[in-house]
Amino acid sequence: MIDASLERLLRELTPQVLGTVVRRFRDFAAAEDAVQEALLAAATQWPDEGLPANPRAWLTQVAFRRMTDRIRNESARRRREEDMALTALDHSDPASEHLAPEHLAMDEDDTLVLLFMCCHSALTPASAIALTLRAVGGLTTAEIARAFLVPEPTMAQRISRAKQSIRDSGIPFQLPTADERAERLRAVLHVLYLIFNEGYTSSSGARVQRLELSSEAIRLTRLLRNLLPDDPEISGLLALMLLTDARRLARTTSEGDLIPLDRQDRALWERRQIEEGVALVSAALRKGAVGIYQLQAAISAVHDEAARAEDTDWPQILALYDLLRRITDNPMVALNHAVAAAMVHGPANGLELLDALNGDPRVANHHRFHAVRAHLLEMAGDAPAAVRHYRAAAAKTASLPERNYLLMQASRLADPEK
Repeated sequence: MIDASLERLLRELTPQVLGTVVRRFRDFAAAEDAVQEALLAAATQWPDEGLPANPRAWLTQVAFRRMTDRIRNESARRRREEDMALTALDHSDPASEHLAPEHLAMDEDDTLVLLFMCCHSALTPASAIALTLRAVGGLTTAEIARAFLVPEPTMAQRISRAKQSIRDSGIPFQLPTADERAERLRAVLHVLYLIFNEGYTSSSGARVQRLELSSEAIRLTRLLRNLLPDDPEISGLLALMLLTDARRLARTTSEGDLIPLDRQDRALWERRQIEEGVALVSAALRKGAVGIYQLQAAISAVHDEAARAEDTDWPQILALYDLLRRITDNPMVALNHAVAAAMVHGPANGLELLDALNGDPRVANHHRFHAVRAHLLEMAGDAPAAVRHYRAAAAKTASLPERNYLLMQASRLADPEK
């Protein structure tokens, strides 16, 4: 297992290196394979040989070599590309520190170009988002499958087909025109949202959060907003990320245990991020074109502006969820709406809303569905039923901190003397 700091570095560099390789060779699927081989070489060599002075150049050079080897072994119809690649490449040692930055275009960050490329209209929205999560977000196929609530083999096939579509369509590696941006923007925003969510609340493993993913999602969304400063949904998404990420330091104990929102030390919340997020969403909402990210950001702002948990303006949050449910059928929004309804009208109302989701295959077997039901049952005073659902939720999550938290809640209710 590689060191955590090295893993973060490699994850951060992956989309930048992939963008450079795709730009040079115009073959997305082959470029991704080459970059994966370069990452494996780095994970094997760097712990023993030390970190190169220019890690990105090292990875790019190794990936270029892998692509060159591939081109050399292909048929005559690829001869023109082979000649181009052989002319372009420097054949020094992969670990050489003498690579000129301009030679490898190190001054360019192609991540945003790669993001729009993966969200091309030649792909279905679901395939575009899945491919971008893989190529730009660095998520595994299993993590993406969990985000989409589908089996892992289904997601693997979807990503494979997306790569094939990009290759067959001859999609150029460049920022899209204004019309093309408008076509792809919804998918781009959704994938940034999913990358942030996976970073803020990891779907699997021993960590509550993966800072490298949430930070990269914020960075990319800032780049996107710089490109399109007048789009209110981009501002809404950036606001949502900042308002949510502002609570990061208060979310866990020193041992890494999960702390729910109502028990967090709000003095640890990052006030500057909250102020920026509130300003962004306020300005976006004034433009009149209200969207799902602006509404979610507004909900986060209400939470963040409450000095204490008991000061939270739940009627306002419920009203915002009512608006949000009118424009999206996302089952996770429905779950949060049920919680808000319970906080305003009592747990019986929230449980009634949950019953309506029993037949929704996207969420009925999800751990959050059982966790929310357990919470509302506990509010209603039905401890035995709450224990059953806390345990059911724990059995369905792949996140160790979440599992531990849910089991602790069950244990607390099952044996109040502990």
